Amino acid sequence: MRLDQYAWSRNPRGLHVQRVLITPLDFDRWSRPGFGWVKLVSAGTEYLDDSVEFLQRGITPVVRLYRARFGAGAFDRTMRDETMAFIRAGVKWFEFYNEPNLGIEWPAGVDIDWRNQDIIRPLVDNWLTWAEFIVSQGAYPGFISLAESDDPKASAVRWMDAFLNELRQRHYDRFRYVLANGAYCATHPYILNHFYQEVPGGGPTSARPPEAQVAREPGWHFEYPYDPLQQSIDPGRTVFGGTALTPYGDPVGLTAMGRMFNERCAQYFGTQAVPVLGTEGGIFPFLVEDQGRFYQQDNRYPPYDEVSQAQATIAMFDWIARQGPPWMFGVCLWKEDVYYNPEKTLAILRMEETEPYFKAVPPLDVMADPLAAPVEEIVPGPGPIHGQADFHMIIFGPGMNTDWFFETARPYWEVFRPIVTDDLSLIDFFESDKSLAVTIITPPEHVAMLTERVEEAYPNVWFDLIVAEKRQDVGDIFNERVQRNQRF
Repeated sequence: MRLDQYAWSRNPRGLHVQRVLITPLDFDRWSRPGFGWVKLVSAGTEYLDDSVEFLQRGITPVVRLYRARFGAGAFDRTMRDETMAFIRAGVKWFEFYNEPNLGIEWPAGVDIDWRNQDIIRPLVDNWLTWAEFIVSQGAYPGFISLAESDDPKASAVRWMDAFLNELRQRHYDRFRYVLANGAYCATHPYILNHFYQEVPGGGPTSARPPEAQVAREPGWHFEYPYDPLQQSIDPGRTVFGGTALTPYGDPVGLTAMGRMFNERCAQYFGTQAVPVLGTEGGIFPFLVEDQGRFYQQDNRYPPYDEVSQAQATIAMFDWIARQGPPWMFGVCLWKEDVYYNPEKTLAILRMEETEPYFKAVPPLDVMADPLAAPVEEIVPGPGPIHGQADFHMIIFGPGMNTDWFFETARPYWEVFRPIVTDDLSLIDFFESDKSLAVTIITPPEHVAMLTERVEEAYPNVWFDLIVAEKRQDVGDIFNERVQRNQRF
């Protein structure tokens, strides 16, 4: 499959229902704020009619078949029949297990630890059997969602590695088939206050105070732990850890676990981009008793109040649609009764006033080569892009210079901060562990030469060409990208 072949609303906004067995739902709670996803937790088929109504309204249902303390239970005949009822109704997105790294999902007395093969192995085996059934029906199985914890035993990064290593060692071909035919990664990105908006002109590590944040002004960062502020505090931190402060990884970001899944699957199974959906998560809204206060779960980042939570929630969905990795499809906010508690929260009110941005999904194959096993091919220059490039460089063709760019497109540089140069050979300094996107600005007479030099010499580089016939035209292109908050 390609990313653009997955059927969904293309609207990243989502909202999780409050719990099982509340039906029929108030559909306007999803339609009026412009939601494109609804997460349903179904103990049977009680949400069947609701799913049909949501689909008619252009809202994509995600169904988790719920069983209390299900642990590593198997997919049985009853669950199969319930699933088929939803599929016949038009539902395609499904989940099976939920946060097995937490004790609440298991019978009492089980040792909940990623090193315990007695739970990792049946989870993997039973999930894969279920997933093969789901893809056989033309639907999409969500890979096992985890609580995004960095606790030693519950570490989401360690659990995910344990799952994927087990699949690589025992079910390599079966899992590759599922990945290639409709699988997606279900995450639970409760991102705390791991976001910020730059101060205009203040640079990429500056952060506006909460009262100055504006949803549809540029400068938002949701790429934690890869954002410039975090990297200035603890250089080298990744979702896998990588620093003394993160021995069990750092998964608490909007795209962190999705990026981890994509990078591991690329390394182990030869994928290129696997869809990711936050089936619950978001920026914690304020409970009734906490209204008027600030939340600051991480004191390295600005706090937020009800007003900035609403602004940042809109900005988060916009960022997914316009700047996020192509594989990031959205987040279902946790949850309906909290966002209507009992009155509409400010986030709901602001979304009702703000039309959603829709995501342009590229025709990118999930598998790098659907017919071949992954190979460690050595090519010159940067490595392949998984999701989005690590670096972005603007290169000028003959007869152009950097002063011209800063005069013509300074707003673009201030928002996106690319590397700016006229030296094509700088690409050689990027080794295969880093990826690169290159924007070439050149007069028409040099287009063919530069295209050949970049695309043939550096096959992993993302190539973005701007033909500079008129200076004002180039300025207009960059200004439009700034207005859309979209780098390319």
